[in-house]
Parts: sequence; structure tokens; C-alpha cells
Amino acid sequence: MALSLTGVLQTLPSLAVFVFMIPLFGIGAKPAIAALFLYSLLPIVRNTHAGLVGIPRDIRETATAIGLPARTRLWRVELPLALGTIVAGVQTAAVINVGTATLGALIGAGGYGQPILTGIRLDDIGLILEGAVPAAALALLVQGAFALLGRALTPRGLRLQASH
Repeated sequence: MALSLTGVLQTLPSLAVFVFMIPLFGIGAKPAIAALFLYSLLPIVRNTHAGLVGIPRDIRETATAIGLPARTRLWRVELPLALGTIVAGVQTAAVINVGTATLGALIGAGGYGQPILTGIRLDDIGLILEGAVPAAALALLVQGAFALLGRALTPRGLRLQASH
């Protein structure tokens, strides 16, 4: 159900999601933030599902066999094993949101999209780049930060396994 609902949200054009938020939140940053939140759900939900479903059956059975309650099994076994996949989903959502956030300028949210829109209106490449270059740099910075976070959160034994 959650995958289907977030999938539907993702199929809507991002600008449409921004516009749909205006009646709820008005003009400005609030509808942009709400739209970005909704737009980022699919990669997070999909990767969380994939990470949890991808845990080998024998590991689940072992955790059950030693008597771990379902909640403990989730927090102590399943989530740590799925964490790399979950972080990758959050990373994807964050990087997509950095680029998509520039569209927030169309509904009065400002940000790096403002000089881009003004530059397009005035046919001024310098002004367009004034917004596009920092937005691209921020996306790369977010990508790198999440790569480091993913590495730090991956247990050492799993990192060694993944590198072979």
C-alpha cells in the first residue's frame, strides 16, 4: 500500500506537486517544503522495503530461533542489515530534492531557483549560472556526505564483504 501510494506521488510532475500544495499552504516556502517531502517519499519507502525484504531468510530464522521478540529482531537484526539500503534511499531523495527545490522559486519560495528564473526571463546566462552552479555543487556535496554516512553506518564486517 505504501509503495503504491508513494509511486503515484512520484508519477506526478514535480511542478504539479508544488502547485497542489499552494491551496493548503499558500505561496512561499511552506508549500515547497511540503511538496519536496512528498516527492522524496518514494525512494525512501522503496529502499526501506527492499532492504528489509532482502534480508536472507536464514538470518531471520536464526533470530527467531534464539527467541528474539519481533520488535527486538527488527531493531537489533533487520534494520542494521538493511541500513545501507535505507541510507541509499535517503541519499537519492536528498540529491533529487536539491535539484527539484530550485522549482520552488516558481511558487515564491526563492532559493537558487530565483536567479535561474530571472536569468531565463532576461536571457542572462551569468544569472542562470548564479543559481545553477551552487545548486549543482550542493547536490554533489549532499551526495558525498551521504556516501560517507553510508560508509560510517555500515558495520566493518559488511564493508569488507561488499568490497570483494
